[in-house]
Amino acid sequence: MNPIVIDRYKTANETLRVPDLRQALYDEGAIMFEKTIVNLHGEEHRVRRNVEIKVFRRDFFKWYEKAVFPATLEETIAPYLKQGKADLVNLGFRVMMNLTADFSGVDRPTRTPEETDRLLRNLLTFGKAATLGQALGDKEVIRDEIRKAMAEFDKEFFQPSMKRRRELLARFAKGELKEEELPRDILVELLRNEAEVPLSQDVLMKEIGFFLLAGAFTSIHTLSHAMHELFWWGEQHPQDKQRQRTDMLFLQRSIHESMRLHPSSPTAGRRPTCPMQLPGGANATPSDYVSIDLMKANRDTEVFGADAADYNPHREVQKGTPPYGLSFGIGMHSCLGLNLAAGALAKPSTDPAEHQFGTVTLIARSLLAHNARPDPDNPGAIDRSTVRNNWGKYPILLG
Repeated sequence: MNPIVIDRYKTANETLRVPDLRQALYDEGAIMFEKTIVNLHGEEHRVRRNVEIKVFRRDFFKWYEKAVFPATLEETIAPYLKQGKADLVNLGFRVMMNLTADFSGVDRPTRTPEETDRLLRNLLTFGKAATLGQALGDKEVIRDEIRKAMAEFDKEFFQPSMKRRRELLARFAKGELKEEELPRDILVELLRNEAEVPLSQDVLMKEIGFFLLAGAFTSIHTLSHAMHELFWWGEQHPQDKQRQRTDMLFLQRSIHESMRLHPSSPTAGRRPTCPMQLPGGANATPSDYVSIDLMKANRDTEVFGADAADYNPHREVQKGTPPYGLSFGIGMHSCLGLNLAAGALAKPSTDPAEHQFGTVTLIARSLLAHNARPDPDNPGAIDRSTVRNNWGKYPILLG
């Protein structure tokens, strides 16, 4: 049966909000995603989300941007600055992976390049579960790779991280530690709320693996596309090239425009939990697959103007419409890390010194400050292993 496709912005927005449509995009990747929050529905989803969102308390994002992330970024980018070059995709994976490990609850005790390589190898294999539905190779072979990566991740990273947090929580319960001395991460929240949300160790491992993947795998593609758009726009508009480096609010606005054009997942998938009429008028049953085309919806000319398919960091959007469109979803499965990646939306009265810009903008600022530019002798290439239009490599020069 052909899927029911929704590709207009207003209808897509309304469809994503329907509570009787369950997540279906990752059904093929059940080997890793079954029973993780991304595939839960209804009350079970609500309860777990309410626990995990405690990590992202009101002050979390500003605290993370100012107190944690700068050191993580500097540590990760330093070797590339010495070399004067990098593959933007590889660099981005390492930055985003370290960032996501911080708030997921994955310890990296040695913080050596070799340890980073091992965690990155696991992460890249986890990414194959997210794109299994669009994979072009032998899917059973890919599932075997994912099983092996999960076993390695569990032994080297997850089990030691969980053990350390259980010990810290035991000390906290005895009054030996203060609240602020506990790690601020999702694993801590899940462990301290086990009575409310009991999870097997296998599901707990997959949940943390999912957050590690979701934060890093999606954001790296966002970063690659954003830097490509910044490079191209800067060459075509010299006055904005300088502004990209000096005006952080303009840079964030430029990043949001790229996020609109290049959602980390080009589609969202849903299945009805009961017979219903969808917002667009189509009738659907639990056997139907509803495909929300986020790429097309984010380029709807009725919402984003006649040039909606073009990159334009000066674009004015309709009131109430986020500048990045539906790229972070909406409704019960909206992205928990939206503010972490994209930052807060600026207002006319926003003070840049107090604003929270999002990690993608901060990485872009650092790269531009180090004169990042495409390598003219080594052009980038699209990843052809899936039907998603992401960069497989993007060589840049630095310094």
